[in-house]
Amino acid sequence: MEEERREKIFALCIENKDCEDLEKRKIYQILPDDAAAKEGYLRVVDESGEDYLYPRSYFILVRLP
Repeated sequence: MEEERREKIFALCIENKDCEDLEKRKIYQILPDDAAAKEGYLRVVDESGEDYLYPRSYFILVRLP
């Protein structure tokens, strides 16, 4: 139940070098991952529908209503 209440996080893809499952200018859902964040990565649900780690520099976090 707590996951339903948690605000979802989204990011705009601004780079996709060597990442076939990312599209530039597309918004993706970000999943919380503190360990990945410490290393400069975001856990992203990509085009495959699975979540993977991508460089933080490939995205801009956005706030959606």
